[in-house]
Amino acid sequence: MTEPEIIAALRLQNIPNIGNVTAKKLIAHCGSPTAVFEDKMHHLLKIDGIGKVTLKGLQDTIYLEEAQEEFEFLSKQNITISYFMDEDYPARLKHCLDGPIILFQRGNIDLKGQKLISVVGTRNVTNYGVSFCHRFIEELAPLNPVIVSGFAYGVDIAVQKAAMDHGLQTIACMAHGLDQIYPKVHAKYQTKIERNGGFMTEFWSTSQPNRENFLKRNRIIAGISEATIVIESAEKGGSLVTADLAHGYHREVFAVPGRATDKWSKGCNDLIKYQKAHILTSAAELVYLLGWEIEAEKQEKAVQKQLFVELDETEQSIYKYLQINGKQLLDTVALECNLPIFKVSSTLLNMEMKGVIRPLPGKLFEAV
Repeated sequence: MTEPEIIAALRLQNIPNIGNVTAKKLIAHCGSPTAVFEDKMHHLLKIDGIGKVTLKGLQDTIYLEEAQEEFEFLSKQNITISYFMDEDYPARLKHCLDGPIILFQRGNIDLKGQKLISVVGTRNVTNYGVSFCHRFIEELAPLNPVIVSGFAYGVDIAVQKAAMDHGLQTIACMAHGLDQIYPKVHAKYQTKIERNGGFMTEFWSTSQPNRENFLKRNRIIAGISEATIVIESAEKGGSLVTADLAHGYHREVFAVPGRATDKWSKGCNDLIKYQKAHILTSAAELVYLLGWEIEAEKQEKAVQKQLFVELDETEQSIYKYLQINGKQLLDTVALECNLPIFKVSSTLLNMEMKGVIRPLPGKLFEAV
């Protein structure tokens, strides 16, 4: 994208009353961001849903001057600018009508062909929540997913630290410009995140971490991934907003259950109770419902490394059943082996890691 087009896109992003949906309408009608400012006003007013109030600031030069200043700032920093029609713009976010027309990224973010999941939760995370974060990421690590979160206190930083501990790429979606880190206490993780992942925002360098920005930021967290996981949440909170946004984007939503009396599990329990989220007790359930598979090469290496792998009693029972009966659904395995589904789900993932079974299209499993 050329410098004039980037500045024009920034200018559009900056004008009051022109949100991302309207900006995309204007660009689609005119052909490019610069063309929007070159077109006649009476032509633009013919666009469905566009009125004089919406276009009031279109010719105000103050927004051009501010866009030029922001572009100069970004050019001097190690910040990547992603236009919503560029190849490096997050693929799933392109399908969100209200996705930002411009995103700013810092670090080493690589999303091509990657599995992305967003993990959110309360800032008042309990020991149960932290423990689940670490166990969940440890179980998922062999599949090398990208972990997206909001870099906030509580669940966000717990899951992003777990991702870094396991060498996974993690993306912190921020509610302010990339000229600062919020909360400041998390600045100590900045370098490590930027080495394998990075920071992402739609906000300019002049933006502050105001409450309304966090709510806007949540739609990026929900829209960028194929699934959103809520680990702990009270009855109300930003995590539930993110879950609702993900549901609206037709993404899968998962929630970790807790005791009925736990304040910080009420939101998750309600998501499950009202069928707004799948119950999540292990990574295996996520892998199964998303249809993720370990690449054939990894499977072959696992088999080569573990020719004489040891299986526990449950694993032996499942392996023997699959050997005799061939490809089977998880539910069928659970029924025939007389085991609960959650037990079979986690056991199959462990066996997959050991290289003795493999998942197939249609959510089938077979012995290797």
